[in-house]
Amino acid sequence: MKKNRAIISLLVFVLALVGLGYVAVFGVGADKSGSASSIKLGLDLAGGVSITYQVVGDEEPDKEDMSDTIYKLQQRVEAYSTEAQVYQEGDDRINIEIPGVSDANAILEELGQPGTLYFIAQTDSEGNENYISGYGIDADGNLVMQHELTKSIEELQANGSIVLTGTDVASAQARSQQDELLNNIQYVVQLTLTDAGAEAFAKATEKAYAAGESIAVYYDGKFISVPNVQAVITDGNAVITGQSSFEEADRIASTIRIGGLKLELQELRSNVVGAQLGSDAIRTSLLAAAVGFALVVLFMIVIYYVPGFAACLALCLYTELIVILLDAFEITLTLPGIAGIILSIGMAVDANVIIFARIREELATGKTVQSAIKIGFSKAFSAILDGNVTTMIAAVVLLIKGTGTIKGFAQTLLLGIVLSMFTALVITKFLLNVLHAIGVQSPKAYGVAKETKVSPILAKKKLFFALSTVVIIGGFVVMGVNQASGNGALNYSLEFVGGTSTTLTLPSDMTIEEIDAQVVPHIEGITGDGNVQTTKVAGTNQVIIKTRTLNVEEREEFSNVMATNFGVEESTITAETISATVSAEMQSDAIIAIIIATICMLVYIWLRFSDIRFGASAVIALMHDILVVLAFYAVARVSVGNTFIACMLTIVGYSINATIVIFDRIRENMKEMGRKESLEDVVNKSISQTLSRSVFTSLTTFFMVAALEVFGVSSIKEFALPLIAGIICGTYSSICLASAFWYLLRTKVNGKKATK
Repeated sequence: MKKNRAIISLLVFVLALVGLGYVAVFGVGADKSGSASSIKLGLDLAGGVSITYQVVGDEEPDKEDMSDTIYKLQQRVEAYSTEAQVYQEGDDRINIEIPGVSDANAILEELGQPGTLYFIAQTDSEGNENYISGYGIDADGNLVMQHELTKSIEELQANGSIVLTGTDVASAQARSQQDELLNNIQYVVQLTLTDAGAEAFAKATEKAYAAGESIAVYYDGKFISVPNVQAVITDGNAVITGQSSFEEADRIASTIRIGGLKLELQELRSNVVGAQLGSDAIRTSLLAAAVGFALVVLFMIVIYYVPGFAACLALCLYTELIVILLDAFEITLTLPGIAGIILSIGMAVDANVIIFARIREELATGKTVQSAIKIGFSKAFSAILDGNVTTMIAAVVLLIKGTGTIKGFAQTLLLGIVLSMFTALVITKFLLNVLHAIGVQSPKAYGVAKETKVSPILAKKKLFFALSTVVIIGGFVVMGVNQASGNGALNYSLEFVGGTSTTLTLPSDMTIEEIDAQVVPHIEGITGDGNVQTTKVAGTNQVIIKTRTLNVEEREEFSNVMATNFGVEESTITAETISATVSAEMQSDAIIAIIIATICMLVYIWLRFSDIRFGASAVIALMHDILVVLAFYAVARVSVGNTFIACMLTIVGYSINATIVIFDRIRENMKEMGRKESLEDVVNKSISQTLSRSVFTSLTTFFMVAALEVFGVSSIKEFALPLIAGIICGTYSSICLASAFWYLLRTKVNGKKATK
């Protein structure tokens, strides 16, 4: 690259950096698209809509039916936000909390009345029309086909014209398929029926097909689709065609799913609620981000000189793109999500550290700066690719199989992985080449690697194994002691075990910060637990306070404290038992997703390294990290809530990256060293060569997490503290354990005993 062209390229980059920075801060257009202020925020940061449904009927609903209804509603409301929550209140009520929206009536209208879906035959057994069709004008003034029932639902049920109800539908999904006749794309709704539904539908479609009739889908007082029957359907799989767009097909599929609930629900109340956390939460998180970012920048420049400066510019671009794309992809951001983004900034320099270490090694062999840059990126590519792809596999599986906050975490993680690879492999490389072309060509400006001193890491493997075993067993012992003492093996939060929701009306208006500072300490004194969530109902003095489950005496003490200290009328205080927001099905989905992701990572590493023992060793190291951090949760009694899952997944992604880098160096050294050195020497040398990378990446990530721990609000601290433990543990396992596991598996399988 010529000097003049390099100068112009650098100016263009600076202008792009400034321009994207402006968009990230101020946005574009009247709606400020792309700015941080236009990102969808979760219920904890921006509030939203709270809706309570009650089961229709005098009998107490079955627990399994309630659980199934909650799970299906959770899937339905995730169309509004992956951070939406659905949980049980009392015996026969279900609460839905949807962040980032402010019109309860619009949400209620779109959700409709859950559990009122019917498939209606066009004619009854005597050939009389059950509904009539004709053209009419819709709300937009368009001429459309409209339909009207000629009988009540009760009459249709009595004469057998309702051929299916929503509970006969096992699943409903929007799909796109190729029209075999016209060879164009058509949008359809794919239905899968239950066994009983398939049998009933076979009879209904046989009658309708012979008569050339339709079977209408009727939901909440409206026809949502009236398809003609074009074949007798006997296998329980049906397709509804005729949708003009994928969005229309998706809307119909979603409506059918919510109409397929086992219980019929009616709205009991709906409120617009304020943020669960005050403005201090965002302010302190941004302060932590600024401090952590400054420390990372300073560290990178001091340690890596000119390449460090280039990495910092790329990191600035990374941060701007994260903000813009969060808005573009409409990803809902909660406080743990902000923490995750801040953490990803520290992890984003990981690829740069790998590259710069390689460049320094090449300079140490006497190569020119330009050649060292080219070779350094080339040699670092495989480690960067493998480390990020393994984490990406986990993110994709969680995105597909996960629900609720798991899916939201996966979206943020996937976005961060793609952007970090782009900024490291493309932007940093571009900047280094530009700076070199401008005239920064002295090897001293890039740093020259010193000769690596090989440490006998493997010789201490028994000590490391023993230490890890003691910590893990100790964790289980502490959990057993906690369980035996009645405190629970882990300190499960409301999201996992439910609790008590108390609603009261304050005599005067208080901000959420004032409530947290003045009211919450009294509640914590009663419960002996810091896990208290507060929410205000917008436009009122009503406050909803969620705590662990309170007994009768504690509820009475709660009421007395509120009346005595804050003048609350005891008659306005109501308390209900609420279920966990992380349902058993959601927990099961998360576990299944993690198992699938682990298997996929194992297979990928096996294929990439042509040795399943690399994959097995990486998985064993990951299991070690999870168990050690679990022990930390048990000993420190850190609250186990939604952030627990995100924390564990972050540690898995972080640890696998460090392990892959070492494995990649082992693979490379085995090719270069051949039979000249023993396998133990190869492993020790590989660990030693990548030691600085492991330590430096841990430090940059530690800076960001430590800033969260120092400046964050209490819920952020509960996320940051286990992450600090996870960073230390992940670094330790990658350096001291993963390669030792591989070495033992390698020698056991290919050793002398195995070859006889």
